[in-house]
Amino acid sequence: MHETTPSADELPETVIESEAGWKALNLRELWQRRELIFFLAWRDVKVRYRQTWVGAGWALLQPAMMTVVLTIFLGGFSGRPENRIPYPLYIYSGFLAWTFFANALVGGGMSVVGAEGMITKIYFPRLVIPIASVASSLVDFLIASIGLGLLMIRYRVAPGWGLLAVPLWLVLVAFAGFGVGTLLAALNVRYRDFRYLMPFIIQVWFFSTPAIFLPSDEVPMATIFGSQELLAKVRLLLQRLNPVNSLIVSFRKLALGEEVPWESLGVSAAIIGVFVAVGVYYFRRVEDSFADVI
Repeated sequence: MHETTPSADELPETVIESEAGWKALNLRELWQRRELIFFLAWRDVKVRYRQTWVGAGWALLQPAMMTVVLTIFLGGFSGRPENRIPYPLYIYSGFLAWTFFANALVGGGMSVVGAEGMITKIYFPRLVIPIASVASSLVDFLIASIGLGLLMIRYRVAPGWGLLAVPLWLVLVAFAGFGVGTLLAALNVRYRDFRYLMPFIIQVWFFSTPAIFLPSDEVPMATIFGSQELLAKVRLLLQRLNPVNSLIVSFRKLALGEEVPWESLGVSAAIIGVFVAVGVYYFRRVEDSFADVI
């Protein structure tokens, strides 16, 4: 970007030029647009619950209803002696964490296509759009956390000092949703098939994250789906490669006062770093074509 020197009776002319090759992430430019991020995030929240009777209460009802359903159908696993947490509280805390990640991923993946009017008319850092989408998902998480607090009171479970580390956990989950969502957002602009593929991705990821609904990491998947040894090995491999599984386990232990598996959380943070690097790299590489393709 450069400005030409104007004459006395001319206005300055600003020329915006695209950069070739790799484009570094301009954090300063994003920080300068922080008010725009806030505005877009708040707009997303208002639009999401516009003309609904319950309004933002849906953020609380969704994990509550899933807790009831999963408790009815999977509550039989809650009798294992190593499970010291009441099963409804176990399910709610896991689904609360999962919903934050899933909403950030889907919202980020659909965000650029949904901002067609802005992208084709004005210039601003395109990364602002998925960032704002992730921020709006955080609002839903905070509202749904009220239900977790009520369940903890109901079952007389006191939080530990680990609760102070939850903000750090929120950053990790936000980066996970942002990294994958940003990649899907860029792909969705050019290949609209990803709009229909994202629900399938979420479903597969959900069932590949047993920490949401199984009351112990030691419960083998074969207990539910059969006794095949190969299936059990596949389950263990997916669980170890899936950073969200470790994030959910960590959130539950942070919130409910148990010992946190810091080693597995560190591995998840490294994998999330790869997600963010790949997502931002591809997004920045193709963002100049958004206005033409969208």
